[in-house]
Amino acid sequence: MNTKRPLIAVLTGAGISTDSGIPDYRGPQGLWQRDPSAQELVTLGPYRADPEVRRRAWLMRLETGALAAEPNAGHRALVDLERSGLPLRVLTQNVDGLHQRAGLPARKVLELHGTAREVQCLRCRVTGDMAEALARVEAGEPDPACRACGGILKPRTVMFGENLDPEVLGQADSIARACDLFIAVGTSLQVFPVAALPYNAVQTGARLIILNAEPTPYDEAADEVIREPISRALPELVRRLVAERA
Repeated sequence: MNTKRPLIAVLTGAGISTDSGIPDYRGPQGLWQRDPSAQELVTLGPYRADPEVRRRAWLMRLETGALAAEPNAGHRALVDLERSGLPLRVLTQNVDGLHQRAGLPARKVLELHGTAREVQCLRCRVTGDMAEALARVEAGEPDPACRACGGILKPRTVMFGENLDPEVLGQADSIARACDLFIAVGTSLQVFPVAALPYNAVQTGARLIILNAEPTPYDEAADEVIREPISRALPELVRRLVAERA
């Protein structure tokens, strides 16, 4: 490994959180496969225009129980990697906050798609606590409005139909280009612009390791492809990386 560029970048997708009870989207048992209409619940246009879509979306948030999910062995493995002293940055497509709950410092985690632990008003842009909004739904409000201006509340996530924050994406791109090892975990690598990150890493000389249940467009470019369950394979990979650096 190139000792002049010791940074490890880890891109995580929905697959790392499925063992925490949070379903993925595109996998064989993913949310879109089981209920294709669910995609409109996280698409800005229908969400903004239709109160019924918002009502269904709030019920989905209650039913999935994402705020109650606990980190699993995959999340904890990345904490072990960070605590080993190896320079690490985690770029996550997930909005569940489980990397931070597992113990990763917030400054080491770049949330590419925002966070579902907060809400934001589409009108005045004020932010608030998702748990408080869900409590209002449980109390009987099917579509809780912004307390500040009465506008529509949405999770502080990047919905379909919205662009990623260019500053956040720029930081992720810089990390990808600076690392000497890029690990993609539990992501299909099909959604751009995030899917360009492993390409940019490889183009600037990084090794690429992919842990994913299904094939990805980057498998042929990878130095290693691992198909084992993430909660078992990622801890094993971390132990190997730490031993290589010892």
